[in-house]
Amino acid sequence: MEPTILIAEDDLVSRVALTRRLEGWGYPVVAVADGQAAWDLLQGPNAPPIAILDWTMPAMDGLEVCRRLRLNQQDRYTYVVLLSGRESKEDLITALRAGVDDYLVKPCDWTQLEARLVVALRILSLQAQLLATRERLRQEATHDPLTGLWNRRAAVDALRRDLARAGRENEALSLMLVDLDNFKGVNDCWGHPAGDRVLVETASRIRRCVRGADSIARWGGEELLVVLPAADALTATEVAERLRRSIAEEPFDIGSEAISVTASVGVVVSYPDLRDQWEDLVRLADEALYRAKREGRNRVDVQGSPMTHAAFIPSTMQPLGTLQ
Repeated sequence: MEPTILIAEDDLVSRVALTRRLEGWGYPVVAVADGQAAWDLLQGPNAPPIAILDWTMPAMDGLEVCRRLRLNQQDRYTYVVLLSGRESKEDLITALRAGVDDYLVKPCDWTQLEARLVVALRILSLQAQLLATRERLRQEATHDPLTGLWNRRAAVDALRRDLARAGRENEALSLMLVDLDNFKGVNDCWGHPAGDRVLVETASRIRRCVRGADSIARWGGEELLVVLPAADALTATEVAERLRRSIAEEPFDIGSEAISVTASVGVVVSYPDLRDQWEDLVRLADEALYRAKREGRNRVDVQGSPMTHAAFIPSTMQPLGTLQ
């Protein structure tokens, strides 16, 4: 389907003629009578990617619409064709300097306009390819290719931002490290493809357990990092216990069979008056994780919590399978 074209032309006869011609070529058309209406439409979420603007219009002329577009547009590009009765080279230079992509002198030559639209479609296609490539490169630079989670570098950047925000807003911030228990046994017994399936499914289960503002990253190997902005010890413990259960209580399908896996979680809470650096928080979470491992695995340990570690372990929970 062809892209929608915006026509901004104050002369009714010209506007109707343009509309009919473009629709005859298969283009959806939105037509307005002044520059302000055109500007308003071009600011919307579904703005037409091509605009044919008359230079002289009420409220705002076509040149001013184009100038504003070039000052405000970043990722989205609007291809602008300016129509004018002005024929001088100076007027052409003025229009091009304002950001116009193409310039046609009235009365409009339909063959030339059709050719200009072929060029417009080519330019817009190239731009879409560039944006897709940029997004792919950004994804590769910031995400783990296996799980789709943030990678370590992106996680550190996000943690720094969250810590700075927590300091400004005088809020607590919680961080947890999640480590699959005896994960080497999965790779040794069933192979690395099975281990990969477990990691991917673990990431999916954790996503379902956290809040929308929380971030998850693959910190290294089978260890995942979760950052919970504006979360005190109680909230963090509830989230940690929820995700621990989500891993332990349902077997993982590795294709040939289903296996039981558990995880240990170390949690640390940073309060504004402590002014922790991100390295300190990760170290403290790692110490809590180590205690959870040492005390039997499949449990949550909260660094600095006044509660006992056992308070976070349901008494009815039994180890699953042979991987504990």
